[in-house]
Amino acid sequence: MKIAIQGELGSNSHMAALAMLGDTLGSEMEIVACAMSAEVFECVVAGSVDGAVLPIENSLHGSVAEHYDLLLAQPVRIARESLLRVRHNLIGRPGTKLADIRRALSHPVALSQCRIWLAAHPEIEAVNFYDTAGSVKHLMTAGLGDTAGIAPELAARQYGGDVLVAGIEDHAENYTRFHLLLREPPLRESAWTPATGANKASLAFSVAHRPGTLVLALEEFALAGVNLTKIESRPVPGMPWEYVFFVDLKFDSPAQIDAALAALVGHCQMVKELGRYVAA
Repeated sequence: MKIAIQGELGSNSHMAALAMLGDTLGSEMEIVACAMSAEVFECVVAGSVDGAVLPIENSLHGSVAEHYDLLLAQPVRIARESLLRVRHNLIGRPGTKLADIRRALSHPVALSQCRIWLAAHPEIEAVNFYDTAGSVKHLMTAGLGDTAGIAPELAARQYGGDVLVAGIEDHAENYTRFHLLLREPPLRESAWTPATGANKASLAFSVAHRPGTLVLALEEFALAGVNLTKIESRPVPGMPWEYVFFVDLKFDSPAQIDAALAALVGHCQMVKELGRYVAA
């Protein structure tokens, strides 16, 4: 089973895929690393992979806006979600000591989540890099003895590096929510079975151009007895000041979410159900 991720092997997305699917697939899972998120979606839609694991939201950094846009544009569905505790580690070549390090490479988001530790080590220059795990891959390949990467522990195991300092993130309560994405409809018979006991759904909708339509749409969720846990708005390309709303809902029974969807249609120009799954 091929599972696509955005970023290099050893990244947080790689860790999330192992945590979400490792018990089910084990050694039968092959991780396909993609440079760009759009490439991940293209692989899922083309059927060159069986699914993808992508981040949708971080508890500190917020939502991954690009992934909302791609979810709306591409024929995929959310099949599962998981939460990953994010830990940032300073990783160098074997034998390297902290005193040797003059530069720390990592993705800008990871660097921003390690500001306190970096400020306490002014001798180390923080340098933006395209990927957390990619920073470790680069320093190992280039043989850089004065450079470290800030990345998950899995990156050290993946590329043969050493963790010089573990857990340098500013906040311990740092979590990323990930989705397992499948093609919808599937191109071939799938090994995936529908989630049993689904109690959460993700939707996208745009409201009609009448006063109060957004309020009316949101009221339908309350009337149906479902719990709105998140709302996100994204601009519609080429249509200034028009928006698509993305919502996450928790429900007790399929009848509840079905009733909410049926009522929502009366207030909206577009409604797309992105998936039903078990809440993490």
